[in-house]
Amino acid sequence: MNSALSPRRTELAAFLRSRRDRLTPAAAGIAPGLRRRTPGLRREEVAHLAGVSITWYTWLEQGRPINVGPQILDAIATTLRLDAAERAHLYRLAEVPIPAVATTADTITPTLQAILDAITGFPAAAINTRWDLLGWNTAAAALWPRLTAPESSRNVLWEMFTTPECCRQFVNRDVGLPHMVASFRADFAHHLDDPAWTDLIRALATTSPEFTHLWATHDVGAPPSQTMTYHHAAVGELSLSLTRMELPAIAETIVTVWTPVDEDSRRRMDQLLAHPEAPSLDHTH
Repeated sequence: MNSALSPRRTELAAFLRSRRDRLTPAAAGIAPGLRRRTPGLRREEVAHLAGVSITWYTWLEQGRPINVGPQILDAIATTLRLDAAERAHLYRLAEVPIPAVATTADTITPTLQAILDAITGFPAAAINTRWDLLGWNTAAAALWPRLTAPESSRNVLWEMFTTPECCRQFVNRDVGLPHMVASFRADFAHHLDDPAWTDLIRALATTSPEFTHLWATHDVGAPPSQTMTYHHAAVGELSLSLTRMELPAIAETIVTVWTPVDEDSRRRMDQLLAHPEAPSLDHTH
C-alpha cells in the first residue's frame, strides 16, 4: 500500500485539518483580517506559529509519508491548542512515541475513593509511581494498619525498608522488594529533577542498607505482579495475588487489588474482615 494513502496518514491529515478549522485567529493571537473563507486558521498561519515551513506542514496535512519528530509535533500541538488526549492522539497517528509526562498525582478523586470503598472483600488501594499510598479501603487498613495510620509516611517503599524487623508483615521480601525498587527506578527516569523523588531516594539510602544495595544494582523493570505473602498476628499468613489497573485520567496512578490465592488465605481474609480492629502485631513498642 502506498504509505501516502495509508489509513493512519489519512486520519492524521483529517485530524490536523479539523483542529486547524476549530482554532480561531483571535484564540491564536492573530488579527482576523478580511476575506477569510472559514473561521479557522490558514495552513500558513499554523506553519508560521509552529516554526515549520508551509510546504512541510501542507505535506503533513495532505497525509504524505514524511518523517516527523517529537519537537515538531509538540510545536504543532501547542499551536493548535491540543489537550493531553489530543496530543497523544497526534503522536499515535504520526507513529512517534509519546513522551512521558513527568507528573505524579498526590491525591485521588472522591469518585475513586468511593470505588475503593465499594471493594469490600479484598484489600484495594490507589498508589502512584513514587509508591505513595493515596487511598485505600477498609480491608487494606485492616491488613496494613501501620501503613494506613495517620502518623504513617504513607509511602510503601519507606515503610517496607524502614520498619523494624520485628514489625515487618511482608514475608517474601527477597522476591518482592527487588521488583519494587526496579519499578521505582524505571519511573524515576521521568523525574530526575523532582525533589520529591530525589529526597525520598536520599532518605532511603541513608536509612536502609537493604535499599542502598538494591538501588546500586541499577535494575529496572515492571511493577511486581507475583504473589505476595503477608503475616497478620491475628489470622496468620495470607498469600495474595496482585491485580494492577492503570488510571489514564489520574497521572501515574494505579489501583491495586490483592486477592487470596488459596482457600486458607481466603478464610483468613474473611476472618480479618470480620474483626478489622484485630492487632496486626503480637507486640507493641
